[in-house]
Amino acid sequence: MDRQDYNKADDAVEKAKWTVNDYADRAQDYIREQKEKNTEPTHEGWMERAKENVSDAWESTKDAVSNVWEKTKDASVDAQAEIKKATN
Repeated sequence: MDRQDYNKADDAVEKAKWTVNDYADRAQDYIREQKEKNTEPTHEGWMERAKENVSDAWESTKDAVSNVWEKTKDASVDAQAEIKKATN
């Protein structure tokens, strides 16, 4: 398993994380955008925006983690085969 695979998974998780300050900034951005469009910002609208961002982040995280899992599993199978080969 390459270290870069772990780094890719870690990067995907980092991109997925939102801190409290990030949420506040994004909420303010949503409110500003709605006011610029002369529409009323709503709780439902904000929740939909947050859901889309989380969904996008989840897909990226899921892909990265799945890749790491497959490579780890393959490395494990390879290691087991080498052990059996060496002990026979």
